[in-house]
Amino acid sequence: MSTDNKARIAEYLSRFIPVQELKDDQDIFELSFVSSMFAMQLVSFVEHEFGITVENEDLELEYFRSISALDAFVSRKLAASVPQ
Repeated sequence: MSTDNKARIAEYLSRFIPVQELKDDQDIFELSFVSSMFAMQLVSFVEHEFGITVENEDLELEYFRSISALDAFVSRKLAASVPQ
């Protein structure tokens, strides 16, 4: 996991979720601030910010539920895109 990636994700979420200190494992969907429109914005942010493509099979709620989940997802996608 990347502290830098976590910070970038947390900063983005803090623009939309009025929580003083969003914890890494806090479920953003349980906070009731996430609409379907915001979920699509979040996918777009991840693609543009980290230079990855979110495929249809990646659209699992578990990957987007928290800062930690997003960080793990981004790390997996970035690792998969590095040529071996």
